[in-house]
Formats: sequence, structure tokens, C-alpha cells
Amino acid sequence: MNADFFEALDQLEKERSIPRAFMLEKLQLAFAAALRNDPAVGGENVEIEIDEEEHTMQAHVLKDIVEEVEEPMMQATLEQAHAFDATLAVGDVLRIPVDTSKFGRIAAQTAKQVIMQGIREAERGIIFQAYQSKQHEILSAVVQRIDPRSGNAYLKMSDGEDTEIMLPALEQIKGEQLVEGAHIKVYVAEVRQAVKGPQIFISRNHPGIVRRLFELEVPEIADGTIEIVNLVREAGSRTKMAVRSLDANVEAVGSCVGHRGARVNRIVDELGGEKVDIFPYSDDIETYISRALLPAKVTSVEIIGEDPRSARVIVPEDQLSLAIGKEGQNARMAARLCETKIDIKAE
Repeated sequence: MNADFFEALDQLEKERSIPRAFMLEKLQLAFAAALRNDPAVGGENVEIEIDEEEHTMQAHVLKDIVEEVEEPMMQATLEQAHAFDATLAVGDVLRIPVDTSKFGRIAAQTAKQVIMQGIREAERGIIFQAYQSKQHEILSAVVQRIDPRSGNAYLKMSDGEDTEIMLPALEQIKGEQLVEGAHIKVYVAEVRQAVKGPQIFISRNHPGIVRRLFELEVPEIADGTIEIVNLVREAGSRTKMAVRSLDANVEAVGSCVGHRGARVNRIVDELGGEKVDIFPYSDDIETYISRALLPAKVTSVEIIGEDPRSARVIVPEDQLSLAIGKEGQNARMAARLCETKIDIKAE
């Protein structure tokens, strides 16, 4: 094992953040496995020692010294042991040296395979650790290419990891046309460790992306002064969000909207023009339902039943279609937000 070999390990550590100790451990295990499979070695227990300073490798077959051998691959007689070391006794472990010079070709092939596999394993581990800490966060990305058949987009993440991740067509905002070279934001929904490596699930239609965008855009949400109590979303169309202020001097809705709508408009632009309804949360369920049906004006709300909870909502006749919304969207989203079945009637 020459100096170039160890320099290569150092280079891997610098350029790809793969620890040298990790690669050496992999090599020791691989060399041991290769020796065990060598008929000329004749032993099951193999010990590999790599001296980083001397740039040498020593290999030994380990055998228990017994009076009567029952397993030749694992045991040796005292007479056999004394051929190597006259001081050994029954019960000791015999260390039989292996001539590693004859092991050169196999070792080289093994080293190459193990290094390649070790690099893949280490890089997968690095990617998993990096993205596990970013779960439920927003990351910036650049669209690299789009599969014309499936619609899946392949993104290069702008997070220093230089990782390409697929954004499935189902996780894209409905109606949004992504183009190569576009800079977009994605939500890291989940990170799993799988057999073939880490699985990173990203999304642009997950409700979490709206919550995180507001946390990034509105300092009062980031510091806990304003709380997003609940949020529902139909990606590409509309989001409804109930907020409340924990400071009497801070107005929740106004802080989220920003001066002349500056804050909310930046979020709307990022979401491709998606409408965002923001209203103050109320512990009073009738008031909460009435606000959730905005922009429609509500005359009265009557709660019917408890489990499941239902509500009868009365609105002016000219507000009925607005309260229900296109294809029932406004009523449907309000029901999800308030966890209440809502029946809307005109006066």
C-alpha cells in the first residue's frame, strides 16, 4: 500500500467529505472477506491491520488452540501452533501470518470495488443527514430538465449539496408551467432512508410550503408573536389561513398582508398567483365559521350537533354563490378549516 493510496483517501475526505477512517474500515472488512474466500488461506477468522504511517497491511488467520481439532478452519493443535510460536498453550489464539504480497491482484480488485461502493454509501449517508435536518423546510432550486412524457421535473438544489431531486408532476402546482432554468422554491415533505439510498420527497402543492413562506416573509410569525392557527390549501387556486396575535399591540392580518399587500403579494407571486384569504381566528365557533366563509357576508351561523359537528349558515341571497364558491370551493375549504359540516342557505 503506497503513499498515493492514502493521498487518494485524503482527497476523498476533502472533496466529498467522506471520512478517511470510514473508507479504511470498509477496506479492512473487504480484504478480510476476500481472504476468507481464498482456498489457500484456510481460515474463517481473518484479521487485517493497516498501518497508515508505515503504509503497510498485515493479515493474520486466527485459530483457537485446542487439544483435538474438530473444526480445522477455526482450530489448530498445540503442535501446529508451536510451528509459529513455541510459547503458545492450549486455550490461546494462534495468529498465522498471511503473505500479502501474493494477495496483490485480488487486493487491488477488492480495493477498487470497495472504494466505489464506499463512496456511494458515504455520499448517500451525507445526503440523508443533510436533508433529514431540512425536513419541513423550504429550499431553493433550479429546474434542470422536464420529462415531456411524465411531466416530472428534475431540480438542482441550491443548498450547497449539488443534489438533483425529482419533483413529481403530482407535487407541482396545478396549472403551473415550469421551464428549464427557472428558479423555484420547494417544500421538503419527507426524507426516508431506503435500500437504494435516501428518498427525498419535495413538493410545491403541500400546505406546508405556504406556512413556511409566511414564516420567512413575516417576522412576527417567525418570532411567535403571530400564530398560524390553521391553514387549508387547494394548490394553484386558493389558500385559507386563520391567524391570531399573541400581542395586543400587533394586528395579525395586517402584519401578514404587509404595507399595501407587499408581504402577501410576494408569497402569491411565488405560488403562481394563488389566492390567499387571511382572517383572524376566533375561539367562538360561530364567528370562526363566519370568517372562514369570507369574502362572503354571513347573516347567521347555527351549530347543530356535536359529533360530527354541523352548522347551518344563512347568507343574503346575493351572497349565496359567493359563499359556496366556484364548484363549492369556498364552502368546502371553510368546512375543512373549521372541521365542521357546513350547510349554506339563502335568507
